[in-house]
Amino acid sequence: MTDSNGTAKTTQGSPTPPAPPAANPGGNAPRPSGAPKPGGPTPHPKPHAVKPAPGPAQQHPHPVVVPTVTDPSAWGRVDEDGTAWVKTSDGERVIGSWQAGDAAEGLAHFGRRFDDLATEVALLEARLAAGADARKTKAAALSLAESLPTAAVIGDIDGLARRLQAITEHSEEAAAHAKEEKERARHEHTERKEALCAEAEKIASESTQWKAAGDRLREILDEWKSIRGVDRKVDDALWKRYSKAREAFNRRRGAHFAELDRERAAAKSRKEELCVRAEELSGSTDWVGTAAVFRDLLTEWKAAGRAPREADEALWRRFKSAQDVFFAARNAAVSERDAEFEHNATAKEELLRAYEHIDPANGLDAARNSLRELQDRWDAIGKVPRERIQELEGKLRAIEKRVRDAADAQWRRTDPEAMARAAQFRERVAQFEEQAAKAQAAGNKRDAEKALEQAKQWREWAEAAEGAVSNL
Repeated sequence: MTDSNGTAKTTQGSPTPPAPPAANPGGNAPRPSGAPKPGGPTPHPKPHAVKPAPGPAQQHPHPVVVPTVTDPSAWGRVDEDGTAWVKTSDGERVIGSWQAGDAAEGLAHFGRRFDDLATEVALLEARLAAGADARKTKAAALSLAESLPTAAVIGDIDGLARRLQAITEHSEEAAAHAKEEKERARHEHTERKEALCAEAEKIASESTQWKAAGDRLREILDEWKSIRGVDRKVDDALWKRYSKAREAFNRRRGAHFAELDRERAAAKSRKEELCVRAEELSGSTDWVGTAAVFRDLLTEWKAAGRAPREADEALWRRFKSAQDVFFAARNAAVSERDAEFEHNATAKEELLRAYEHIDPANGLDAARNSLRELQDRWDAIGKVPRERIQELEGKLRAIEKRVRDAADAQWRRTDPEAMARAAQFRERVAQFEEQAAKAQAAGNKRDAEKALEQAKQWREWAEAAEGAVSNL
């Protein structure tokens, strides 16, 4: 409270306990040896020296400031009679009277009041640096500055005055910076919403991944709601674009599924027809032809598309049941046929053993007769398993080749044309040798060499023809 002379007093009672030691953002630490004298200049960081990082997420409307703790004995005193003094650059002045305890307690009390005031200044500095409303910060700084000349506190009042002056001077710069940051954030948020609009429009016009695209549009909406600070008119226009894109996607998706329903109904009708045809064919015994028809039906089935799930599964069971009836019957018939073919293979093996004695060297005519008999009996036996055909036919072909080679050799030995051809080759040799002799006699060495070369070639052919006849 205040006495009749306007001097600050404190009420009787326990003084406020001192704040715990902590870092001093205002710069008023207890003055150690060599510290500047009271009233001297005290360096303080400018409020604009620490700027917030870009982006609204870095702005804190209520910055956290550690309370200031100073040593009041460096800036004032309390006399034994309770009179409190503070030292400034203008000299000492009385700030109040302390009657609630001894002088040391009074000094601590007025020091704490200064620390509270210094903490308020530090808070204004922090708010300014954090991008808070610069106009309000400036007004608060001016108000505090006006109260300093009469403040009932003991501390570096001149230092506080300089700090408040710095806040006032730099508030406009901070306001401009805050405005710039706000505009930058608005621009970034606008660009982000424009990008979301473009993505939504692309989805609406191109995407056929209906579930994934629908999920993405919902994610875009959630992200959209989290983006703030866009100009209202721009935001409304962008929202209309997004809404239009979402509606276009929903219409296109609805049309797709409507068409899909029509296609599935048509597929159901087509598969019902295929089931009827399959059931008609299930009793056929034309194993090859009907199997081919069933393959064609299966191809048509796959091309028909999907019917509604339950109907599709039921129709497939119906179609496959008819198919299984036919193929089960065919497999039984094939098993019976395979057994017959195995029997035929055994019979042909026995037949080959019975006729393995055929030898044209013992008489070509007898060998030919035995071969015809073997072939007739072979054909009468019938088919054998596919995997045995090459083996058995190979053994038969070996016997046939033996007889055929013997017959061919006999024919060549008696072939008058082969003998005449060998004689003709010899005549050509004599003709070329005669030409060579004439050319040599005429001194035409080149023609002689050419004729001799031709004579040599014809001689080789003649010897080959004579050898073929003599070797038979």
